[in-house]
Amino acid sequence: QVQLVESGGGLVQAGGSLRLSCAASGRTASGGTFSSYAVGWFRQAPGKEREVVAFMARIDSSTYYADSVKGRFTISRDNAKNTLYLQMNSLRPEDTAVYYCAADGRSRMWAARLTTHGYDYWGQGTQVTVSS
Repeated sequence: QVQLVESGGGLVQAGGSLRLSCAASGRTASGGTFSSYAVGWFRQAPGKEREVVAFMARIDSSTYYADSVKGRFTISRDNAKNTLYLQMNSLRPEDTAVYYCAADGRSRMWAARLTTHGYDYWGQGTQVTVSS
């Protein structure tokens, strides 16, 4: 079983930066390890559905960013440390949400990675609050 633990959330003023981390441990049911996972960041604001922020594909590590964060957020991974990151710059009040990391060891369509159904494993979430 894969466990994911996020950290790095907090309160920041608009225009500021935060870096979220997601530490992975364990293996998938098929024995896969972190370097073989597709990984993503999602967020959920109060009263809203969980939405994709960014993800990185399994095979070629190609990335996707939601339009709302493009140019401000960067997803990256350190396979040696089994850790996923989300660097968030130029934060806005509308970025306020609980941020979740997600991982998946299976081959799925690109479109599936844009939804919560595209991932088998989830962290517990970390709160990011951006004040105006």
